[in-house]
Amino acid sequence: MFNRIIRTVASCGLAAAAIMAVSPAQAQQKLTFATNWKAQGSHGGFYQAVADGTYKRYGLDVDIMQGGPQSNPRPLMLTNKIDLMIPIGLIAMMEANKSKLPTVLVGAFMQKDPTSLMTHAGQYKGFNDLHNAKTVYVAKASQFSFWRWLTANHGFTDEQYKQYNYAMAPFLADKRAVQQAYATAEPLYLAKDGVKTDVYLLADHGWQAYANLIEARRETVEKNPALIQKFMDASAIGWYNYLYGGDRKGAYALIKKDNPEMTDAKLDEEVAKLLEVGMIDSGDALTKGIGAISRARLAQFNDSMVKAGVFKAGDVDVNTLVTEQFANKGVGLDLRKKFVK
Repeated sequence: MFNRIIRTVASCGLAAAAIMAVSPAQAQQKLTFATNWKAQGSHGGFYQAVADGTYKRYGLDVDIMQGGPQSNPRPLMLTNKIDLMIPIGLIAMMEANKSKLPTVLVGAFMQKDPTSLMTHAGQYKGFNDLHNAKTVYVAKASQFSFWRWLTANHGFTDEQYKQYNYAMAPFLADKRAVQQAYATAEPLYLAKDGVKTDVYLLADHGWQAYANLIEARRETVEKNPALIQKFMDASAIGWYNYLYGGDRKGAYALIKKDNPEMTDAKLDEEVAKLLEVGMIDSGDALTKGIGAISRARLAQFNDSMVKAGVFKAGDVDVNTLVTEQFANKGVGLDLRKKFVK
């Protein structure tokens, strides 16, 4: 006798730990999910949900397509080649909205954007002293996002700007240089080589962007919302298990298979940093579950981008930028309570 699919929904948190049994005759739903960069610790919760069978228990067969410096998965999503993706950043998603592309945000698996400014240790008194630096290396794509915000709000000037081409040699050669970095990447890699740095997380200084956002086609939201809901719920469970469950071996193995540059030591350091700064489990996620997203917060961020000159008023329609129907349900909070004493 075939098992029926059973889903137990609790009012708080363990709703996402619903028991789902799929009969042998019933194929799991295939879902292709594209990330924004090469596989790393910051994607770990998704890999965890593959490795420990969480996605399968939700009736999903998830294929994770890692990103990279040359990847652009959005055309693949617009042509139905992939189902969900992490946009390169919130600004990129807002640009898509401005261009009237038929996609929408359905969740955010980082409450804080890891984007930071990095200096050689002890070179500056603090964040408010960085506008005195002669050179600030910033990626070209960021020149028209957080760099505009820095010049509008924190005293930086375009004379300081120099393009960051993802090679750290120029920064290493200039002890007074400032460089764009991910808090979970470059500073940790340099520390392995004995280079000490000071890291200033922009989120700690007013940058309200989310990261690890989940973007979906509007057509999927309208015609197959159950697919998105299963992915969001199972991913939340994956993240709680990854951050707090204690057994990341399976996730690590899958990450290293996709990106051989990763090691267990690097991944351990990334996880420690994610926990230290509350990158994923902070803010609204503490009460609404990992993956939480807020239209009101996005509206505030949009206002700040208009003020900084990144967008003009009316360029971005926040009402069509995001839907809150799949997140904010408290999925996994009971599991968190079990893990975090």
